[in-house]
Amino acid sequence: MSCDTLSDVLRAIRLRGGVFFYVEGTDPWVVETPCSSKIVPAIMPEVEHLMPFHGVARGSCWASLVEGEPVRLNEGDLVLFPQGDHHVMSSTPGLRAKVVDPDLYSAKRPPQLPFTLSLTENGMIPASRFDSSGSRIKVVCGFLGCDARPFNPLLASMPRVMRLPGLAAEGSSWVANFLHSMVEESTRKRPGGEAVLERMSEMLFVEALRCYIETLPAGETGWLAGVRDQSIGRVLALVHERPEAPWTLQQLADEAAMSRSTLHERFVQFIGQPPMQYLAQWRMQVATKLLRDTEAKLIKVALGVGYDSEAAFSRAFKRAVGVAPGAWRVGRRAVRKAEHVAS
Repeated sequence: MSCDTLSDVLRAIRLRGGVFFYVEGTDPWVVETPCSSKIVPAIMPEVEHLMPFHGVARGSCWASLVEGEPVRLNEGDLVLFPQGDHHVMSSTPGLRAKVVDPDLYSAKRPPQLPFTLSLTENGMIPASRFDSSGSRIKVVCGFLGCDARPFNPLLASMPRVMRLPGLAAEGSSWVANFLHSMVEESTRKRPGGEAVLERMSEMLFVEALRCYIETLPAGETGWLAGVRDQSIGRVLALVHERPEAPWTLQQLADEAAMSRSTLHERFVQFIGQPPMQYLAQWRMQVATKLLRDTEAKLIKVALGVGYDSEAAFSRAFKRAVGVAPGAWRVGRRAVRKAEHVAS
């Protein structure tokens, strides 16, 4: 049995990354980015949730939520805003600017992403209007998209600001070296560069999650803390490895070497809901992936997520998603076709 529950979730929620901007500038500078919900259609119209990230390839700067406590970023550091909050990046803490016009994200894209821009005290401007020979800061900026519905247990367990240091505690500089490689890909624009940057940004996100899990204090709760916990992590692994199995609370408790009451209590403490409710919601997330990515008949999808009849599955799916599974599949295909035509 695979116990890599985090990888299972990342696949099921369709994690997708990409670098949108490569920026550089000299002090003073400030950029204020709007809530991600306002720019999803321009960045990744096919996703439901968007998480901005910024990697400092050269120099240092500050990042903060609006009215939040600034976080210092050194060369090689990465900062993510998992909840897609309105935030500020600046050369000095406390600076503010006009929020980036959402039209910037809708502007005609270059033949190959990322956009190359320059940082000023008035925001970002096209690089052609700025002499970058003396630039003190280089930053790669991108977004990570994922599903939010019908069930994404990861989102609620992530903080509003997540900093990944470029220099790990053991002295390695994997992240910093990675960011330098991203700069090279951004500036050289070699064939396949966009695909390379997409995969690199996804790898950075996974590394950020792993580091975050490892540094969670004792007593922390949430889905990521549950993955780390020996007993709750075991139950999560079972549910994710075999969502189609006819699990009962007693069976899961036996697997975790706990009583039913103890499992229920600890699972609610970490995850925020009972085990069987979590299982039912996760089955619906798996079902949407099967409906979207395969041509399987509804009965096969139903059996694949633990329902012994198409009717029972359809009722459960409609309660969770709002529409019947067949209608949901037709709707997703229509959206995909429209996006293909638009591109």
